[in-house]
Amino acid sequence: MMYLYNLLLPLAALIGLPYYAVRMFVTGKYRKSLGPKLGYYADENVFSCLQGSPRIWVHAVSVGEVTAAAPVVAELRSRYPGACIVLSTSTETGQEMAGRLISQATELIYYPLDLPFVVAGMLKRVQPDIFVPTETELWPNFLSQCRKRGIRVVLVNGRISPRSFRRYGRTRFFWKGLLAGLDGLGMISETDARRVLALGALPEKVQVLGNTKYDSLASRTSAPLQEEIARKLDIRPGSPVFVAGSTHEGEEAVCLSVYRRLLEFDPEFKLILVPRHIERGSAVAELVRQAGFQDVIRVSEIDGGRKRVGERIVLVDVIGELFKVYSLATIVYCGGSLVPRGGQNILEAAAWGKVVFYGPSMEDFEGEKALLEEAGAGISVADEEELRERMLSLLADPEMLRRRGEQGRLAIAANAGAARRHADLIGDSLEGR
Repeated sequence: MMYLYNLLLPLAALIGLPYYAVRMFVTGKYRKSLGPKLGYYADENVFSCLQGSPRIWVHAVSVGEVTAAAPVVAELRSRYPGACIVLSTSTETGQEMAGRLISQATELIYYPLDLPFVVAGMLKRVQPDIFVPTETELWPNFLSQCRKRGIRVVLVNGRISPRSFRRYGRTRFFWKGLLAGLDGLGMISETDARRVLALGALPEKVQVLGNTKYDSLASRTSAPLQEEIARKLDIRPGSPVFVAGSTHEGEEAVCLSVYRRLLEFDPEFKLILVPRHIERGSAVAELVRQAGFQDVIRVSEIDGGRKRVGERIVLVDVIGELFKVYSLATIVYCGGSLVPRGGQNILEAAAWGKVVFYGPSMEDFEGEKALLEEAGAGISVADEEELRERMLSLLADPEMLRRRGEQGRLAIAANAGAARRHADLIGDSLEGR
């Protein structure tokens, strides 16, 4: 099967090359990461500075996984002060977020493309004692090379969405051997554990340890962070703000329509739009203007020195601001859910004590959805009309809005501690237990 995989991999790369070449030329995306993903680093000192023991390689694909990895890396650094901890990401946005969130890492690198010669070269340079992927990011050649070299592999914050489960299930015969070769699998929930067992993981290696994002969020909320973003966007404390976070194509139009109705409820309402993919910034700005709102300012413009002067709509077209922006919200819609995208992370807003609205497509965040709905801080809606009416109903009762948001915040705080448990799993593997 590995022979067949390596036969098909270059063919798939060849087919996908024109698409990525166009994206790179048009948007600039992948330009920074392509060389490192192929094993080319202009500055080889990146690897010469890797000193210390044990040598731990943690991998987090993009922004969401970086958030999950951050408290685990912090816990590992506390336990192993002299360790060499390398953190890799697959995306440039993930790399930028890691630079902001994970100061405890010895070095940040890009995860190599799953080509045997590239993987072998990177493992030779990093020389990890253990490899720690987050959220079920598993690549066959990388795992195979780790096994050949005696490098332990422990999965942390493991999750398998329904879509991923269906996809993996079609090729279970292939994944069974790879999963059986892992030294430990720390899964978020019982559901994730059942799914990974059904795909072939060995029962004695699977543990349910919780979601490390609870730890990350509980530790990141702070008054200074809120004050920082309020100053940057020139939004006064207590101002009514509708935050539409992680929106996908088709959702901004819905949020603009709902916002128009919120302005009738309170003319002082502001709207902060945060598209899931920042490269859509120009398209979303044009959509805002077409909807009849000319007073819009982009955060990239603010970063460039422009001041917000009364614009009612702020468009966040840079990474790393969403979590802070949620602190300003009166009410929140979290995207990827009124369109069939499986949802986005609803915990970030809830960690600030905000009630979060979302659509029916939340397959990738079932546990988070259940937690917030049980606390009364998560509200599922079927469409634009229900979103508008339920938001207005809750806004009409400020005390209820505050109380439900606080219940969500407390529910997240009560679930902290997963990072310690995942770090225990890594430590046990390092010590051969």
